[in-house]
This record gives sequence, C-alpha cells and structure tokens, in this order.
Amino acid sequence: MNDVDLAGRRALVTGASRGIGRAVAERLATAGARVAINYLRRRSAADEVAAAIRASGGECLVVRGNVADAEHVGRIVDAVVEAWGGVDLLVSNAATGVQRPSLELTRKHLQVTMETNAFALVELARRAAPHMPDGGRVVAMTSLGGTRVIPDYGAVAASKAALEALVRQLAAELSPRGITVNAISAGVVETEALDHFPERDRILDETRRRTPAGRLVTPDEVADAALLLCSPLARAITGQTITVDNGYSIIA
Repeated sequence: MNDVDLAGRRALVTGASRGIGRAVAERLATAGARVAINYLRRRSAADEVAAAIRASGGECLVVRGNVADAEHVGRIVDAVVEAWGGVDLLVSNAATGVQRPSLELTRKHLQVTMETNAFALVELARRAAPHMPDGGRVVAMTSLGGTRVIPDYGAVAASKAALEALVRQLAAELSPRGITVNAISAGVVETEALDHFPERDRILDETRRRTPAGRLVTPDEVADAALLLCSPLARAITGQTITVDNGYSIIA
C-alpha cells in the first residue's frame, strides 16, 4: 500500500491515540495525508502519535473530544475545518463497551455503548459531510461480534450491528455526492482493548489455533485496509463491511 498517494487530503481519525486508531493515523500520514488525531483521556499518548508523524515529515493536529457527545463532535470537526479548510477522510474508530452478560446490562450501559460505537458515526458524518468534497471517504471500525455471538459482548455486539446498518444507510445517502462509506470488521487484534476481557489469554490462544494463518491480525494490517478504503482505488466500494481476520471467520 506504500504507493497510495494521499497528498493534500485532510483526515480525521477518532480514538487515534492508541491501538488500531494510532496505526490508521500513522498509515494515512505516511501516504501523505494531514491527520487530525482525536483522543479523549490520554493527551500524552496522542502527543506521542503526533510526534511520530511529525518526525516522519507529516502534518497533524491533536483534538480532544468525546464522540458520544454531539457538541464535542461539532467542536472536533470544526477544529479540523478551521485548521485545514475541510475534511476528506473520516475514520470513526473510537469505541467503548461493557463486558458482561446481556441480562446484567443496564439501560445506561447500552446507551453509552451505542452512542460511542454507533451513533457517533452519524453525528461525525453529519458534521463533516458539508465540508467533504466529491471523493470523500468515511470508514467505520466494527468487529466480528456484530454478526456473531461472543460471550459477554452483548452491548458491543448490538452497537456494532447497528453501526454496520448505519454504514449502509449513509453510503446510499452520500453516494450521489461522491462520498463512499464503508466499515472494517477486524478479527482479534492484540491491543489494550483486550485487557478488559476476563479471558484475554484464552481468547488469544483460541484465535491463533482456529485461524488458518495461525496468527492474529495486527493493527498495521487493519490500517492497510483503511488506507485502501480511503484511496481512489476504492472509489467503487461503498456500503460494505470488509473483514480483515486472516480467515478466522471462514472456519465453521
């Protein structure tokens, strides 16, 4: 993917201070895009990403904000537009969730998870679309739990299923403007997010065992898929959920 040229493109990546979000931000910057790094709590981590991008000759902006809050989303997008005049690439990556059986979930658990993982995409697209020219790209990060059962994953699974439905709706609505909307469904990736799973080590071992490739997907491999979807090469791909899992999901 190193030959993809995104020079002059303006990108906003939410939840970009660590894990997959960081990998995506750095990959887009390597391809020449200016990248706005959104974070919520860890300014030092966001600054570390920014320093790495700048050290490689890239241009970036660090923007704090909670994507579950519509006012925050407005400020995030406004900061990018004020700095660079618009948004070409939008990657909705920030996510949260509660790991517990569905019957133990409260309405608050579901509401917070839905607002962060699913509803934020709509608010981000609503705010960014007026400043997004023809050829704009929107990419959302989902997971295999959006279409299958994973223990204690009910809240997140529901939010990811909703996210994938919203990707299809937004794709149809924004397509006449030349804007594509897609999702990436990553397999198990060893990031800090897995630390919240009670059976983390068992999940990692079992995933390696049943994956044809015999290994986990890396954040960089997910970032490669995001780069493709953000590039002109993917101009005819929209409304799709692209699975990146080393073949894990094809095994019964």
